[in-house]
Amino acid sequence: MDTSLFDKAAQFAIEAHRGGERKGKGFPYIIHPMEAAAIVATVTSDPEMLAAAILHDTVEDTDVTIEQIEEQFGPRVAHLVNVETAQKGASWRARREVQIERFRKADRDSKIVALGDKLSNLRAIALDYRKLGDALWSRFSAPEGKKDIEWYYRSLASSLADLADTDPYQEYLALIEDTFTRG
Repeated sequence: MDTSLFDKAAQFAIEAHRGGERKGKGFPYIIHPMEAAAIVATVTSDPEMLAAAILHDTVEDTDVTIEQIEEQFGPRVAHLVNVETAQKGASWRARREVQIERFRKADRDSKIVALGDKLSNLRAIALDYRKLGDALWSRFSAPEGKKDIEWYYRSLASSLADLADTDPYQEYLALIEDTFTRG
């Protein structure tokens, strides 16, 4: 297996996120993109998709541009990263609505990369909710806390529903129920 593209993407992401910490976690930020890539790897071994998964937050959260991603990794990886990149500005809800609609219309490969990211995030939320209870929701900038976060993750599930044949999607649904229904 040729891992050269993924190796290059991992090094790039590590450098881009250097010094960053996962919000409220106390560990290097790069752990999240690594987990997202590991989730994507359970669905595909496509090197461009794995590269996009580990690079998915570089444009949104660092000084890296989509043009740099395209130059370094090609147009397909840039496309996959761009679909995953949340727009800046507007209200919390408006940004999420745009993202949900973008995922709904996205190609399957983009949805798989998005699922890697969103499942990683939801795993962290579920774990923290079991530890912290309702105090967790104050970490988020969502105006209505848990109610908004639940709306977002359930809406994403609908947008990504054509991935229902994958184990990560099934885990995603189970975590929604565990966190927001039984939690």
